[in-house]
Amino acid sequence: MHTPALAGLVGRRAAAQRFGERERLLTEAAELRDLVTLGRGDPDLPTPQHIVEAAKRALDDGETHYTHWRGRADLREAIAATYRARGVDAHPDRVIVTAGSQEAMFVTFQALLDEGDEVLLGDPHYGAYSASIRLTGGTPVFVPTARTGFVLDAEEVERRISPRTKALVVVTPDNPTGAVIPVPALEALAQVARRRNLVVVADDIYEHFVFEGPPHAYIAGLPGMMERTVVINGFSKTYAMTGWRIGYLIAPPAFTEPMEMVRYILSICAPAVSQAAALAAVTGSQECIAEMRRIYSERRRVLLDGFAALGLPCPQSVGSLFVFPSIASAGLGAYDFCRRLLREAGVQIFPSTAYGHVDGYVRASFLQPVEVLREAIRRMTGPVREWQHARERGSAPA
Repeated sequence: MHTPALAGLVGRRAAAQRFGERERLLTEAAELRDLVTLGRGDPDLPTPQHIVEAAKRALDDGETHYTHWRGRADLREAIAATYRARGVDAHPDRVIVTAGSQEAMFVTFQALLDEGDEVLLGDPHYGAYSASIRLTGGTPVFVPTARTGFVLDAEEVERRISPRTKALVVVTPDNPTGAVIPVPALEALAQVARRRNLVVVADDIYEHFVFEGPPHAYIAGLPGMMERTVVINGFSKTYAMTGWRIGYLIAPPAFTEPMEMVRYILSICAPAVSQAAALAAVTGSQECIAEMRRIYSERRRVLLDGFAALGLPCPQSVGSLFVFPSIASAGLGAYDFCRRLLREAGVQIFPSTAYGHVDGYVRASFLQPVEVLREAIRRMTGPVREWQHARERGSAPA
């Protein structure tokens, strides 16, 4: 039973958080049958078998106790080695293993921000970022990206810097848009960060999933950047390990001790069995990544072609596990488009307005088999054509 008097005792930061359009659509979808779900970013592919076997061995060997709060030493060394191979000056003492990359994000902002500190991030953006910032008492400051192909632009960033600005979030490839920041744009962002003494929070979680153009570039690897960059990454997307809850951050030496304290307070350490699995992932064969990328590439093409045929283009979506089509031709706002698509076609996707202040787009994942994606396009065709015809006639979609 809800007691109003007790509700008034909830802390204002937590009370200010609200489930939004995405959660309302998930709740409505839970009551439907025969649904094609292209909403959540949870890979449908299995965790590679050699990783699973390593976890089984760890359990058999009794690895069921606390590790060091920073994570086991061999895993931290392996993570640092992978980043050194990418041109990033990473050291195992700067690596903190977390229960998922989202925990790494939360640890970062808890350690860095004071009340009223501002953090710049793209709009649209993955909502956990702005929520984590607000829960620290910080203030997210949104940098519009729709006019720049959903690529974070250094001039737009510079315009929004104030005396309270402490950090800049750089996510590439991006969720929800699939945009990838090219090297010249990264260099311009790095220049702003160095000149204005900003911390950069660099989210590399989709690093292996760039399908067009040059491969992913690491802002932490640019001159003078590792000393002011917190790298956030994990195993969920690269190795289909979302349920294992294992991620990490790599931080400058000045930040590691306060981050360790926050990380310890949260849950002492990441699960020992998941750390054993992560070690097998990062030190074992990487052929599984290439195979996943091949599968995702085929699926992505099905969605890109399908949306384009419907007059819903998404040219900027060259990375991540999502496409971000424009729905302008349908004459509906993003939330109405998704709600009606759910009800009339049995297809679940998410509106751009669930990720910030940009309307007129939707996010669809390609984490379903090809035949399921084709079925989704087939189901969408009738309603979308009807809405487009209504718009052409100058009437509101029925």
